[in-house]
Amino acid sequence: MTAPDPGASDPTGPARPRYRTQPVSFVRRSGRLAPRQQRAWDAHRDRYVVDVPRDVARTSVDPAWVLDVPGTFGRSARLVVEIGSGQGEAVVAAAEREPDTDFLAVEVYTPGLAQTVLRASQRGLTNLRLLQANAAEVLATTLPEGSVDELWVFFPDPWHKSRHRKRRLVTPSFAALAERVLRAPDADGERPGGVLRLATDWAEYAEQMLEVLDAAPGLRNVHGPGGVAPRFEGRVLTGFERKGERAGRAITDLEYVRV
Repeated sequence: MTAPDPGASDPTGPARPRYRTQPVSFVRRSGRLAPRQQRAWDAHRDRYVVDVPRDVARTSVDPAWVLDVPGTFGRSARLVVEIGSGQGEAVVAAAEREPDTDFLAVEVYTPGLAQTVLRASQRGLTNLRLLQANAAEVLATTLPEGSVDELWVFFPDPWHKSRHRKRRLVTPSFAALAERVLRAPDADGERPGGVLRLATDWAEYAEQMLEVLDAAPGLRNVHGPGGVAPRFEGRVLTGFERKGERAGRAITDLEYVRV
């Protein structure tokens, strides 16, 4: 699908801002690739990276576009989405471990996506796809409602300076978007709702996450109000996590279920 021209206007509809009106949880960084990353990107990008029609920015998504999940993976299967997949360590390891589950990695930085493509291609994975897009837009309009079995947010940027905290990903609006995409429980109670898993090495951010998500009407803290989860066994120990531990920062895991 051809992306819309960001400079074009629709004469048949109301005027829309041609720029983002809300802060995003990331900043633009260099897109330079290492030689191995570039070779993997050139050879395997079309296999793993979903072509996204854009809206107002190069990491935006046309709000009219909805991802055809079964069509993208060529089957209907359990779906896990990782927001901010970084270098792809966690999602690639999980996709290799669980071939019967489909994994969608959402990331904005091209080098991270290229490294993920490199790792996935080395393992010959067929159950992993990548979206280069702003996570909030993906959760708001791109993913079908109730389509996600697990949503992962591991080590989002803490934006620790007070003036930058408005950029944090986990806010009440994020909670509402997570509720939207997570699968609801079956009416007969036989199958529980989708799961939201989070991890952070920033204690103050963990407190904010608990406050925000415990207050979300469509989510329930699996470990009780204010409770933290044991370390998620499905999350491999990444270089980023090791760096935080060496710096003396404790890791907090959180687990919520859609109700």
